[in-house]
Amino acid sequence: MKTETIQLAGDVPGNHIELRVLRFAGKDEKAVSAYLQSSLHGSELPGQAALHFLIPMLEKAGREGRIAGDITIVPQANPVGSAQWLSHQHLGRFEFFSSGNFNRSFPLLDTFDTSGLVPLDAPKSLAERLKAQLLRLALPHDIVLDLHCDDESENYLYIHQAFLPEMYDLAAALGSTAILSWNSTADAAFEEACAHPVLQLPQGKRDMTRRAVTTVEFRGLNDVDIATGKADAEGLYRFLVHRGVVSDPAVTLTVDFKGPVTPLENVEMVRAPQGGMILFHVNIGDEVAAGAKLVTVVTVPGDPSGDITLTAPQAGRILTRRSHRYTRRGDDLLKLLGSKRSEQARPGSLEA
Repeated sequence: MKTETIQLAGDVPGNHIELRVLRFAGKDEKAVSAYLQSSLHGSELPGQAALHFLIPMLEKAGREGRIAGDITIVPQANPVGSAQWLSHQHLGRFEFFSSGNFNRSFPLLDTFDTSGLVPLDAPKSLAERLKAQLLRLALPHDIVLDLHCDDESENYLYIHQAFLPEMYDLAAALGSTAILSWNSTADAAFEEACAHPVLQLPQGKRDMTRRAVTTVEFRGLNDVDIATGKADAEGLYRFLVHRGVVSDPAVTLTVDFKGPVTPLENVEMVRAPQGGMILFHVNIGDEVAAGAKLVTVVTVPGDPSGDITLTAPQAGRILTRRSHRYTRRGDDLLKLLGSKRSEQARPGSLEA
């Protein structure tokens, strides 16, 4: 393994960030290559934990000559967001200066040529230069895994429809319970920016048996512990072996994913009609019928007449919940995976 440190100057004198990049050189230039990054939203750590335990496994494979394809890993993809603390709270999802989501507004390239991306020393904001650099690192690879997590959540994946069903192997390897499939979000998340050049290729040249681009949602923010991190690392390793990036005769994968594959427009985003205390009636993973009680928002503590109980607009599976229990009007409370289009469906990503 070789470690590279890429330094990006800050937006004011005397400040900079360092991007730590780990590279494993493959023995076979024709083998499938892979790029993995975590913590693009700085406080999302389950993916970082998985990489922490995966890297020693890859180092061992490297010493034994079993790395077939090039592997690039960026364990902390967003030092800017990782450093954002306010009043003892870590806030890594949105950039403090612009309030923009760190996982939006990535450049969409029609080819894999990254020479037109803004250089490291361009007169552009640090966030824009960081996004360009992450794309420069990722786009040369066949596999791109962007490791995130939700709030309180099951393990699930975002996958463009063009990459299915070939990517059921990743879901099986990671033990994912669901796939959210998308066609176009128009928000240019990192995943979309990495999928875009693939989708511009003629269908006969895409070779989806080699390619995989996804956002992995490794459960919830607090699901960070040794056992879980090791299990997730083993899942990532199984997938890399299955795709031929790493050679390991002792590891096999049975592709038996049976979870729901739900288009984004079928996801019911249940939102708070008013602010108040959140009382959930359901847990993540629950299967609910249409009309079932989902959550009560207490708007006037001590006066039940102010309670607002929200029910399921259709039958489905509870995929996520909010971890906090005090909400603002219009805040997302949970995701429900339905079998038909939501009446509240709108173009773009599910969340800001």
